[in-house]
Amino acid sequence: MLSDNVKKGMQQAPHRSLFNALGFTAEEMNKPMVGIVSSYNEIVPGHMNLDKIVNAVKMGVAEAGGVPVVFPAIAVCDGIAMGHTGMKYSLVTRDLIADSTECMAMAHQFDALVMVPNCDKNVPGLLMAAARINVPTVFVSGGPMLAGHVKGHKTSLSSMFEAVGSYSAGTMTEEDVLEYENKACPTCGSCSGMYTANSMNCLTEALGMGLRGNGTIPAVYSERLKLAKRAGYAVMDMLEKNIRPRDIITKESMMNALTMDMALGCSTNSMLHLPAIAHEIGFDFDITFANGISEKTPNLCHLAPAGPTYMEDLNEAGGVYAVMKELSKLDLLNLDCMTVTGKTVGENIKNAVNLNPEVIRPVENPYSKTGGLAVLTGNLAPDGSVVKRSAVVPEMMVHEGPARVFDSEEDAIAAIKGGKIVEGDVVVIRYEGPKGGPGMREMLNPTSAIAGMGLGSTVALITDGRFSGASRGASIGHVSPEAALGGPIALVKEGDIIKINIPELSINLDVSDEELDKRRAELKPFEPKVTTGYLARYAKMVESGAKGAILRKDF
Repeated sequence: MLSDNVKKGMQQAPHRSLFNALGFTAEEMNKPMVGIVSSYNEIVPGHMNLDKIVNAVKMGVAEAGGVPVVFPAIAVCDGIAMGHTGMKYSLVTRDLIADSTECMAMAHQFDALVMVPNCDKNVPGLLMAAARINVPTVFVSGGPMLAGHVKGHKTSLSSMFEAVGSYSAGTMTEEDVLEYENKACPTCGSCSGMYTANSMNCLTEALGMGLRGNGTIPAVYSERLKLAKRAGYAVMDMLEKNIRPRDIITKESMMNALTMDMALGCSTNSMLHLPAIAHEIGFDFDITFANGISEKTPNLCHLAPAGPTYMEDLNEAGGVYAVMKELSKLDLLNLDCMTVTGKTVGENIKNAVNLNPEVIRPVENPYSKTGGLAVLTGNLAPDGSVVKRSAVVPEMMVHEGPARVFDSEEDAIAAIKGGKIVEGDVVVIRYEGPKGGPGMREMLNPTSAIAGMGLGSTVALITDGRFSGASRGASIGHVSPEAALGGPIALVKEGDIIKINIPELSINLDVSDEELDKRRAELKPFEPKVTTGYLARYAKMVESGAKGAILRKDF
């Protein structure tokens, strides 16, 4: 056992004295030591139930013959951090989480790990750590929130943000907004649509690192506690069979996850996190892989914000396994990939059934024949940009309009709410990338304001930052190279015509090369917005959004 390095032999007598101080018994000293990485805190609604999940995991590990030991991981609530300086600190925590978990696991020589995340950055951060540490590891998330109910309709956090836009437009009263405020988020759990947290929890299941139901069983269901106990059993089984994350997270399973991303209609943020996870196993994940996979993968689910169904509906319809079973009919998945169950993907999904063809469309009747995400390239985004195609209305799939240029999110929101954006405009928000932001803020406030003011089918938004999984419409993010690096988005001027063609995967600035060269020569060097603290260090180390905003190795 790896933990023998801190428990066995005369040289480890001082170590054992410290385990005695922890209350370890002689019997426990002879058992495998399993680290339970708990993201529990009291500020993130998706995490307020994780203490109960952790206790259930501990019970499962102990029942299966291990010694569970809990240590923490941080997590930011993107919803609470949205729209102010706090959002600069969201994406950057992914690497802090991975690094700190690596430190704890390696310093204390755990034999195995159970990761208990739930929200946007700690799921991918812990997946990165799992691949890096490479001891037997199982994931069990806290589960999704139940949908809210307003005026007889299910609703969620994205509806709440859009309600604020509707109030600004004068189409909703303060009393209406208050009703949404009190009813949109009725339980603990990760927000109830196919936003980033639920996207990553579902993709963890598709990747093979979580048990069935990891992505979809609601947080408040007792079945979630049973799942947590089974995760404890599973990690001990993996330890006995020596099944490790790098046996599961492979090039083939990463492509399975990307394929499922397309079918489920996941958040555009997956195009940051999948490359970062792949990087940990030495796989160079090019975001343009998405287009090849999308071309042959049907979009089978339209969960909020793309449609009227929610995570609880996907769970009742058969969950992630049912979607995988549909895709297997077209031979789109590698069914030989190993999983945390000790069985292959094919063995796991063998008996899965699609129980609701309205929630999970059969492959014979998809929402579209192409997947939920698209990577657009052109002279405005030579290295690529990302759009959630499944959440774009048909009339915006091809759009041409004048650029309305803003150098910060705040300036753009003020213009939108001030009625200065009109039908046909293309809102450009720049200097919000990984380095320029720094931290690549999510833009849920401007996208929600656009939708709430009734402009969602006529106005596009483009940014070198990113969009929330709760965003919908022609919201094109991750424009690379970013403005802070002198990318073409830095050269756009007010009124320039921008041409967007999602079916043709293109995004172009209708300005001559000669004019762009002239503007580039006149462009002033970027002045960092933050010069002290973690954000300043992060800005110096971070790579392009097109590379998953990973940190450079040569810093």
